[in-house]
Formats: sequence, structure tokens, C-alpha cells
Amino acid sequence: MSRDKHSTGNAAWDLDTQLIHGWSEPDSAGAIVPPIHPASTFVRQQIDDDAPFRYARGSNPTRNALEDLLAGLEHGVAASAFASGMAAVNAALQLLSAGDHAIVGYDCYLTTYDIFANDLPRFGIESDLVDLSDIEAVQAAIKSNTRLIWIETPTNPLLDIIDLAAIAEIAKGIGAISVVDNTFASPYCQNPIDLGIDLVVHSTTKYLGGHSDLVGGAVIANSEALAARIADRQYNLGAVPSPFDCWLLMRGIRTLGVRMRQHIANAQAIAEWLQADPRVLRALYPGLPDHPGHALARDQMPGGFSGMVSFEVAGGSAKARDVSERTSIFQLATSLGGVESLIYPPTAWLETEPELMAEIPGSPWAQHPGLLRLSVGIEATADLINDLDQALG
Repeated sequence: MSRDKHSTGNAAWDLDTQLIHGWSEPDSAGAIVPPIHPASTFVRQQIDDDAPFRYARGSNPTRNALEDLLAGLEHGVAASAFASGMAAVNAALQLLSAGDHAIVGYDCYLTTYDIFANDLPRFGIESDLVDLSDIEAVQAAIKSNTRLIWIETPTNPLLDIIDLAAIAEIAKGIGAISVVDNTFASPYCQNPIDLGIDLVVHSTTKYLGGHSDLVGGAVIANSEALAARIADRQYNLGAVPSPFDCWLLMRGIRTLGVRMRQHIANAQAIAEWLQADPRVLRALYPGLPDHPGHALARDQMPGGFSGMVSFEVAGGSAKARDVSERTSIFQLATSLGGVESLIYPPTAWLETEPELMAEIPGSPWAQHPGLLRLSVGIEATADLINDLDQALG
């Protein structure tokens, strides 16, 4: 699949070039990589000058370089970096006020659920869980006080595909903010802002970092006004990444293109193999032609279908746990998007978080007790398939 070019400076660069060169020009020393500025405070010539750097919670040269790069990758006007993906999520949700209503995709990250289910109601903010792939259901959920629509696509862990342009149009029509958690896709595969979305959120821990060695988050805005509101939240909340983590993240981003191509190739091969295996009830991957969202994904994910694959086995949660504990290359671990392959049975949440799961009406995980989620890494394809083959027994 081809990618549109994105203009940076006076040159129209392809994404792969921007990943490497999009952070800034070399510094005065001619460094080919961004320098790390560990300073917590910066000298000013006078108290009321307009110095760009004063205190590191507000801005830091290393973090600014990262934020410029992230804004460019997501085609936004500005980005704010955070110390974790959930810090970024919370910053975006602080745009809501008491009395507001939010519409949330019913299949999304569990901690995001927890905030909507347990935290926001304490501040007078209500929400409804909706299957966002059903546009009529989205329209039916709208209230006079709906101020935000929260989206993941592909969703976690069922990998549904949501029509971003359609949701963005609905949000604009009611004066609500549309937010996409783009962690699963990464800016390599899709750019929600191009489809009318207002804010893009990332756990940069995942594909952007790519090596399971940092924790971070980001929010990218489509307008100066929203960018300023998020920057205000960044400053007041104080959950900013360290200069070293910013540098490490930029280092990871440099190889996003080559990594994603291998993630995608491996995921496609594994999904096709799983789909053909009689021990598997169903395989879920947007790259499979019979996936309900395949055609839409081809249109809105021009870079590919990413590296997340889910599948369901007979035998329910017990069998899913057994398979997840029998793999040797696929490591049983939380998280995703690293160079190594990971496996996790989402149904374990039914047992480890029973009170929270009980609060989620029609939990998608409860409907599919034999579900397993794969974060497909960049190892040899045949080795990964052989590992799953022996684990399925």
C-alpha cells in the first residue's frame, strides 16, 4: 500500500524519510541525532522575556523535538508528550466538564474503561458504551450534552474497524470533540486527523517506541485551540516524560517504517494460517478478506493493517490460558508493539478484574471466553507459526 507524502519545511518527504529526519535540523555542534537536555530549569535574560525554555515541566528542547516529530507524523498542528499513555488519555478527558456526556467504543483498552466507568462519574461526567461500527447506534446514543466521542480502531481486542470519517462528521455536527486512540495502528498505518478527527492519542510505549524499553504517551491536535488546551493540561498535570525517554522514543521512531512492514507481513501470514487451522474457531485480523471491516480498513489504513491479531479457540478461558502458557517465542506478557511477539488471553480480565468487568454491560470479552490476543513481532514468520502450532496442541 502507498502512503501520501507529508510536507515538512520546503521538502515533500515520504513517511520513511520523515521518521528519520522529521525532528529538527542538527544543532550547532552538527549532531546527527537529537541531543539530550537534562536541565530542569533554564537561564533567562530578564524575568519577563519570551524565552522558549524556562522550566522543564513547561518545555524542554529534547521534548520539543519529539513533539514536533509526533505532530508531523500524525499530520497535526502540535503534539504534547506525556509520561505514559494513560497520562495522555487523562489529559484528553480533562477537556470534559461536569454535566458532559461521552460516547465510548464498547471494545477498548480496559483502563480506559475504568476511567469512564469509575472515575469520570465522580466528577459528574456520564458516558455510554456503544458499538461504534454501528453508525445508527452512535447516532441513537447522542444526547444534548454529548461533548466527546472516544474511538479505538482497530479495537482492543476484537479488532473491529470504525469508520473514522463518519464518526468525525457526527461529532462535528453536534459540537463534540472526536478522539482516536491510534496506538494499535500507529501513524504508519493510519492518520485519523486526515479523516476529520480532532485529537489523536498514543501510548508511545507501543509501536512508536517499539522495543519495550520505555513508557510514554502523546496527544496530537488538529487545531491550535485544542493544542493549547492539551498543552495546558500537560503543564498542570505535570506528567511529562524525561528528556532521556524523549530521546529514546525518537530513537525508536527512526525504525518504525522497517519494523511495521515486518509486523504487518508476519501478522498477515499468521492470521491466514490461524484461519485455516481447524483448532481455531475464528481468526480476527483486518487484513483477512472476510473480516467485516476489511474494505473500510483498506481505505482508511493506507499503510497496512498493523501487527495485532486475535483468535478464538474452543474450550473457553481454560484453553486460552493453556495456549498462552505453552508458547516459547510468543511471550506471555502485557503490552504490545515491540519487536518481540507477545500473547495474552483477554478473558483473564474476567477473573483478575471481576468487579470492573461486571460494570461493563455486554462485555465483548465475556462473549468470547476462548479469545487470545497476539502482538506479532518481527521474528521469522515460520518460527512464529511453528510456535503457535505446538501451543495449540
